[in-house]
Amino acid sequence: MNLNSIPAFQDNYIWVLSDDAGRCLIVDPGEAAPVLRAIKENNWQPEAIFLTHHHADHVGGVAELRQHFPYLEVYGPAETQDKGTTKVVAEGDKVSVFGHEFCIIATPGHTLGHICFFNMPYLFCGDTMFSGGCGRLFEGTATQMYQSLKKISALPDDTLICCAHEYTLSNMKFALSILPHDLFINEYYREVKELRAKNQKTLPVTLKNERRNNIFLRTDDVDFISEISKETKLLQPSERFAWLRAKKDNF
Repeated sequence: MNLNSIPAFQDNYIWVLSDDAGRCLIVDPGEAAPVLRAIKENNWQPEAIFLTHHHADHVGGVAELRQHFPYLEVYGPAETQDKGTTKVVAEGDKVSVFGHEFCIIATPGHTLGHICFFNMPYLFCGDTMFSGGCGRLFEGTATQMYQSLKKISALPDDTLICCAHEYTLSNMKFALSILPHDLFINEYYREVKELRAKNQKTLPVTLKNERRNNIFLRTDDVDFISEISKETKLLQPSERFAWLRAKKDNF
């Protein structure tokens, strides 16, 4: 399969996965126009839409896309039923699109019903995890998001994190403010800074990369605990995660 990212709005990515026959599925189309242009340019035949959660910048293009392609199945969590979803899916369900089976992983935190779609190596994780970061807690709790990230972190090293926003540079600036001497974080920050200076994308990234550089996956890491002990001595990783997420909100 071929992975494509379509820029939308200021910093969104709409992911499109296509096969050699030109069939494709579309993930989180916040707007229709750039997707329709890409479909025309690539002679794609859309077969399905995946929705990870209900926010407008992820679902806003569904209605227009279905006007052009009325046969499209739209898979999403229950919270997207009024956003154009035709088939509600939940944790443990499987969805088959042009012969490829995707597992549904529940990842509450950013929203209560947020889900991810996984078919190795592709993880379409919406706003749960970003490169170097994670989504804001608009509806769920810090504990829910911590558990959701643990689920993702348990996937294979070469899983491709296909998240929905280009937030990597700001996330790595924050990571450096917490772990200023970490070699991996410093090196990744330099790489990301160079890419963004050339207006190049930093996504997708491997889960292996994120385990090194995503500070939200490192709340039980010895170096992390040692560094933040100057400010807090929280005992549980989920508590340290909550402290870190609150700190990022005000960064």
